Amino acid sequence: MEKGLKRELKTRQLTMIAMGCAIGTGLFLGSGLAISTAGPGVLLSYALGAFIILLLMGCLAEMTVAHPSSGSFGLIAEKYIHPFAGYLVRYSYWIANVLAVGVEVSAIAVYMKYWFPHVPGMVWILLFGVVLIYVNATSVNTFATFEYWFSMIKISAIIGFILLGAYILLGPSGGSSTIGPQNLVDSGGFLPFGLKGVWIAVFISLFSFLGTEMIAVTAGEAEDPDVAVPKALKATVFRLSTFYVITLAIMLMIVPWKSAGIDKSPFVKVMEILNIPGASGIMNFIILTAALSAMNSQLYASTRMVFSLSRAKSAPAVFGKLNKKGVPLFALGISAMGIIMAAVVSGLFPGTSYAFMMGISMFGAIFTWFMVFVSHLFFRKKWERAGGRQLPVKMIGFPYLTALGAILLVSLMITTWFTSFKILLQFGIPWLAFLSVIYFLFQRKKENTPLQQENTKDDEEDLEWKTQ
Repeated sequence: MEKGLKRELKTRQLTMIAMGCAIGTGLFLGSGLAISTAGPGVLLSYALGAFIILLLMGCLAEMTVAHPSSGSFGLIAEKYIHPFAGYLVRYSYWIANVLAVGVEVSAIAVYMKYWFPHVPGMVWILLFGVVLIYVNATSVNTFATFEYWFSMIKISAIIGFILLGAYILLGPSGGSSTIGPQNLVDSGGFLPFGLKGVWIAVFISLFSFLGTEMIAVTAGEAEDPDVAVPKALKATVFRLSTFYVITLAIMLMIVPWKSAGIDKSPFVKVMEILNIPGASGIMNFIILTAALSAMNSQLYASTRMVFSLSRAKSAPAVFGKLNKKGVPLFALGISAMGIIMAAVVSGLFPGTSYAFMMGISMFGAIFTWFMVFVSHLFFRKKWERAGGRQLPVKMIGFPYLTALGAILLVSLMITTWFTSFKILLQFGIPWLAFLSVIYFLFQRKKENTPLQQENTKDDEEDLEWKTQ
């Protein structure tokens, strides 16, 4: 008899999975796009992005401890708002991660051109795609171990980059005309594109944080969610915020911001400017592993979400089947389609494939995060009214900070219509319309109760936590 997803993940693995998913091309390649959009003011963009994610994690930690399951925020939206809300959240988060896999693998094609400039990017996309599909097809422990060490490599690299940068800035080269704090204000000042540029770059910064919510998705496979989830969330937000802001500040003081772009990673450009023998090649290898790590985590997340959809009878039953190792193999297959899409886009538009894939992937993420805030507004009141157990973590500033997070995200989505990222709404609005039509044509008649119970032992137990 199949017993559902296994609870095997420890706190350190949860933290590393979330950081592994978040520290990917958003920092190593996307930061170049953000810098060219906001100039040195990108530091404010990442700080504001981190603030939004901090609010998000506060809400998510409270709700995930109450309901640790593979369905995560989709299940919570379904329970506390309406089944339709849960349906939209699950599918939107799934498509966000499916497309984010495509973003990461598109970046891999850029990185590989450093060594093999004449090999088509499509070759690398398909090659690395097959490798990571294989990794995800094994047990969750194999995935977690793989992700843990991948994350260790890139986190160590970031720490090494910070130490090296600090030495360069404080050492003999720090007082030169080309390296130092003056780069933060030269060439148009700290805000060369004004606050408008800073605000637009927040959108790009949020892509760098995509994956922190992975802890909620993996909660269904955590050993002790009450302890592991809040601890992992706090550690992840703190580390990411620190890494991003400090790393970008050092980068901007070494590389003039006008040199930023997405032809190659700004990290590699730093090493080229410093002229350290072999360092740029090593850094390119490290950011390659970073992209593989993020791609690995996002493939995991999208697989678990479509598994949850199937068990809630909102997707074909075949996607809810597990193999002998406890892996939803069919769900993995459908979730890998982002790799195919990235290969096609890379072949058709090699110069703009990265920005295009980022734009369409971010709608699902921002919409899901927005719904997390909305779900929390409903959750807290209903939980307290029903006399739910005292939770080990609670979002501060309720309901004001919860509402602030939702308002910031909606404002950001609206803003993209007036920027080069309007593809977000051009994709997102038809996507929600399509899901709505499918739901009201086929899904409503399947609902026999206000809450569709997910047919796994894990989720049935999770929903009973309220009375424990």
